[in-house]
Amino acid sequence: MNKRSLLSLSLILAAAAALTFFKVPLAGSQGLTLVAAQVSGDLPLADLDSAVWQQATAIDVPLSAQNVVRPMMLNTNVKSITARALHNGTQLAVLVEWADDTQNDSMVRVQDFRDAAAVQFPLAEGQPFFCMGQQGGNVNIWHWKADWQADITARNDMHTLYPNMYVDQYPFSAAADPIVAAPADYADSNYLPALASGNLFASASRLSSVEDVIAGGFGSLTAQPVEGQNVQGYGVWAEGKWRVIFSRDLESTETEDASFGAGKVYSVAFAVWDGANGERNGQKSVSQWVSLQIEGVAASPAPAAAETKTESVSYEGVLWAVVPMAAMLLAILGLAGLAFLFSKLPNK
Repeated sequence: MNKRSLLSLSLILAAAAALTFFKVPLAGSQGLTLVAAQVSGDLPLADLDSAVWQQATAIDVPLSAQNVVRPMMLNTNVKSITARALHNGTQLAVLVEWADDTQNDSMVRVQDFRDAAAVQFPLAEGQPFFCMGQQGGNVNIWHWKADWQADITARNDMHTLYPNMYVDQYPFSAAADPIVAAPADYADSNYLPALASGNLFASASRLSSVEDVIAGGFGSLTAQPVEGQNVQGYGVWAEGKWRVIFSRDLESTETEDASFGAGKVYSVAFAVWDGANGERNGQKSVSQWVSLQIEGVAASPAPAAAETKTESVSYEGVLWAVVPMAAMLLAILGLAGLAFLFSKLPNK
């Protein structure tokens, strides 16, 4: 092989290595549209096999690892999800499916992490940063958790994992030598401060497997008040796959909720966590924004696409993603230019 060919091959390999090392995705979700098909009657909010879901067109949405801020994990497991959506003029339901070899629905032990999924909607006009929004561009996130789903059937606790455990005493519990003390056994809320403050994670019972939260950038995730938790979820793992339904009324009176109207187009993004891979918090697979079209005829006067919570959307979050990608693109173009110049050199 002559020097010119060897140099060209070396530059091509260097570009490929750079793409691989920085986990630059070669496919995005731009151009995808999720259509919420309009149907009559009740939505199948807890029936994954209902024939009604066949009226919705499924789309495959690519995911890639969150690689903007720490903590990050570049080798996340879930590479894509399949999404469908339905509405009946009153409620919206989104079905998300993804492959997962293991069912991780317990968070009792510190070494265990849950499977989870989320759908995200912008609360401001335009599209803020697709990872958690940004300052001046809040997002409404519906976060489904596999352990919360399991808790609806039977709450998991230490005695679930260790059925033969023994405790000699629960201080301040009103129960007489209980095998396991329940929150209801404590009359004084001072001994259950998290529960007394309305912390959903300390709740003794689950009304939903979805936490309704808002965010305006990394580190700003905030749960809606207990009375504002109005999103329902239903998820089942079977044969190496999770299928999860998110549902809520199309319109919401909550000031930090996304609202939807027939005949309108919105934006939606997705995220998935694989607990078996140790994924949690910012260590997740995320999509870019996808269009969400609510099928039907817009009412008159037409509702706003999303209630504007701020005057404008700042673009600092977008820069976090665009600048590294632009730098990588320039580096690749530079390598390609050098390869072209070397290809014009005479063979010697």
